[in-house]
Amino acid sequence: MATPQYIVELRRKIGHDPLFLPGVTAVVLSDVPADAPIHAVPEVLLVCRADDAQWTPVTGIIEPGEEPHVAAVREAKEETGVDVRVEALLGVGAVGEVTYPNGDRVSYVDTAVRCSVVGDTTAHVADDESTDVGWFPVSAMPPMAPRFRLLVGDAVAQMRHPAGFRPRMGYAKRER
Repeated sequence: MATPQYIVELRRKIGHDPLFLPGVTAVVLSDVPADAPIHAVPEVLLVCRADDAQWTPVTGIIEPGEEPHVAAVREAKEETGVDVRVEALLGVGAVGEVTYPNGDRVSYVDTAVRCSVVGDTTAHVADDESTDVGWFPVSAMPPMAPRFRLLVGDAVAQMRHPAGFRPRMGYAKRER
């Protein structure tokens, strides 16, 4: 799905002026079989964005009245065709201002979650927001913004050691 209609309408009124929006990042990890070697790593589902050609986990804007975990499930299906279930909160943080190619300026408060696949793991480009979709070993991901690499690392840590994991509050530094 492209830009939500309510934002299109808002942009008609305010132009490219900054907006502060709720966003979601869904870090979708594959299962690692219990009998896998100790060095086995999960794969992460990534999309290559059509607007800036950057690889990222699934991301999106939370619709008015929508819960973040519901938005994560919706965005994963819309962008990759994969059904997911939210397993854990990875963190919440402000994402500095982003200027899109069309001049729109946005800052996000992002809720990041770890997701697992429900059913078929076959992914494909399912909308016009991405040019490519793929599963990558977390040890061999394509280049991406540090914030997303951090969230993928957090997702793996949370999956492997859920009892000791504390969600990240802010993306600039880890709170202790």
